[in-house]
Amino acid sequence: MTTKTLIVTGKTVEEAVKLGLSQWNVPESRVKVEVLVQAAKGLFGLFGAKDAQVRLELIPDAVEEAVAFLDEVFSTMKVNASIERKDDRDGILLNVTGGELGILIGRRGQTLDSLQYLVNIVANRYSDKHIRIILDAEQFRERRRKTLEELSARLATRVVRTKKDVVLEPMSPADRKVIHFQLQDHPSVRTYSKGDEPNRRVVISLR
Repeated sequence: MTTKTLIVTGKTVEEAVKLGLSQWNVPESRVKVEVLVQAAKGLFGLFGAKDAQVRLELIPDAVEEAVAFLDEVFSTMKVNASIERKDDRDGILLNVTGGELGILIGRRGQTLDSLQYLVNIVANRYSDKHIRIILDAEQFRERRRKTLEELSARLATRVVRTKKDVVLEPMSPADRKVIHFQLQDHPSVRTYSKGDEPNRRVVISLR
């Protein structure tokens, strides 16, 4: 990121800072202020009077930097997409909208998961407290969750009927979590994971 700085002059330091903030349209908490010249009234208030001069440095916003990173990725991939932000108790949701987003999602969301990992690295580089960003594209994660819930119900029924364990294909930690959560209170089956990343799998077996 290129550091944004601005040198502003005003009758007082406070006025100079205010002018700078209005140019960037940000609150004072988003800038570092360095006073270059203190205001002086001059002799008899006339001769040698000097205005105040300050240098403002914009403090990066973690989520803005993450969005800027995504915009660069989209540009490189020649994907026409926009990003909508929504904050909730689980973190910050960045939902990507646009046409032909399959290339961003990838097989079973693998590309989306990789982008989410990178976005969180970028954001937390600019934050003094941990930030959790969830990256989605056209509500893919909600659709994927419903698919996994339906799959887990069908496979649990199969395990009960055949009395044989079912080993699922390798899944991301988020997908495995959906399966475990969906079947945690099932009266007849239990779930556990085995193997090492990225080939860790969920196993559904009789209790």
